[in-house]
Amino acid sequence: MNMHIFQVESNKVLPQVGSLLIASPLLYDYHFARTVVLMITHDSEGSMGIVMNKDFRYHITLHDLVPKLKSVPTIPVYKGGPVDRDTIFFIHTLSDLEGALDLGNGLYLNGNFDRVQEYILAGNDIEGHIRFFAGYAGWKQKQLEKEIEENSWIIGETDKKLLLDYDYKDLWQDCMSKLGTPYELWSKYPQYPSCN
Repeated sequence: MNMHIFQVESNKVLPQVGSLLIASPLLYDYHFARTVVLMITHDSEGSMGIVMNKDFRYHITLHDLVPKLKSVPTIPVYKGGPVDRDTIFFIHTLSDLEGALDLGNGLYLNGNFDRVQEYILAGNDIEGHIRFFAGYAGWKQKQLEKEIEENSWIIGETDKKLLLDYDYKDLWQDCMSKLGTPYELWSKYPQYPSCN
């Protein structure tokens, strides 16, 4: 048997806008354990991403933050990362939204928030089209490359359906499994081995 399969290593691919950072099963950082991060920027200045699969302990809704939306069904706001938590970001599929940043694969970041509120108030479907986040994940110059070298992150490809139509609680395991061998095996690694 090839015992190398049990050694957790990054695929050493460099991230780019729209790719996914998938946390190594051995990354135990409070903010990033078992996370999937959608990359927003990655250049010589540093990197920024939105954590796609974490919620706040005390759930936050868009209604709590935008009184104008009190009349519409509850819209959750997820934990986008530890930086600048008082700022709302949204990932969406609205290709014609003014000011939106194209992330590739049919996904966009932010844009004209007044238009988004109108979209919501008009009764348009949110599920599978828009997710809201408070905060983001950030890395200074060369920091992310160093973490990838240290096997903290594996790079994956964005799947719009997986990110917007899916239960965020299963996202990490499913993103790891989609990478095939040996990542599929690592996706079954217990989060807290001492509890097994």
